[in-house]
Amino acid sequence: MLFSKLLIQWYLQHKRDLPWRNTQNPYHIWLSEIMLQQTRVAQGMPYFYAFTEAFPTVFDLANASEEQVLKLWQGLGYYSRARNLHKTAQTIANDLNGIFPENYTDLLKLKGVGEYTAAAIASFSFNEAVPVVDGNVFRVLARYLNIDTDIASAEAKKEFRKLALELMPKDNPAIFNQAIMEFGALQCVPKNPDCGSCIMNQSCAALQYGKVQVLPVKAKKAKARDRYFNYMVAEDANANTVIQKRDGKGIWQNLYEFPLIETDNQASIEEIITLVRDRHIFEKNIVSVSEMHAKTITHKLTHQTLHITFRKVTVDGILNNGIDYQTLKTFPFPIVIYNFIEHDFFE
Repeated sequence: MLFSKLLIQWYLQHKRDLPWRNTQNPYHIWLSEIMLQQTRVAQGMPYFYAFTEAFPTVFDLANASEEQVLKLWQGLGYYSRARNLHKTAQTIANDLNGIFPENYTDLLKLKGVGEYTAAAIASFSFNEAVPVVDGNVFRVLARYLNIDTDIASAEAKKEFRKLALELMPKDNPAIFNQAIMEFGALQCVPKNPDCGSCIMNQSCAALQYGKVQVLPVKAKKAKARDRYFNYMVAEDANANTVIQKRDGKGIWQNLYEFPLIETDNQASIEEIITLVRDRHIFEKNIVSVSEMHAKTITHKLTHQTLHITFRKVTVDGILNNGIDYQTLKTFPFPIVIYNFIEHDFFE
């Protein structure tokens, strides 16, 4: 088919030299696919190298502690990926003797492996004819075939998977999957693609009908909710501080943070002083509470926007479970707290 032929021709001329493309090792391909979920290649690349160096095999990853994994993942975001990565490594190492499932259906049974990741591993490692469907694939197919289906709808994935499967050369599904994703990432980009130089410009329906800028169709996301995080950075007579581990199923599960007071709105220093004392957060006499960062930090997540402040709380005496600065830096933190520790802790 013309589409597949042109696509693969373009790919062989323009593909990036990425480490996970030079192997069929399912461990490396799995690592890369999990890391690149909702993450740009440039951001994910250093983490891929760090993980493959620290954990050369799935057994090494399985034998690491969760805190080691989270610390190495720090800054990549969406930390449930790291927790699932670790649990899946343990499943493969302990239950499957270190051998990855060799087909799409069985790969789907692994924790944290959805349809896209299972298809990527199955095709790239085992040459199974299953299509990958990510944002790039939605965009390329929607434009090339002039498809108005809302890609956020329930039926979209099924429709686009069927189309991709029909277009895929069954003798070499891996190169087709790599090619269509790369084409979306480099050529058929979301905004202002260079259609004049595009190898598909004689056959692209969206270009013919003037719809390149409106396809693919995607429903608007719900407005992110605002949350107000007030972190209490304690300091005792030994210049030590305290941290706590986040539990539950919310954001940043199993990462560490300073004691937190969450408020409904932006809280003044006076309100925070009252809350710290009323809640007996440190079980010590409070000497003073002061601002540690000149501005409120805005940290955007997928469905919520965090407004974060750090306050220094000087306490009388010695804190239970207090730790010094060097020990503090060994724990895994959300990137916004890690950056504060690195750059603003001593201000």
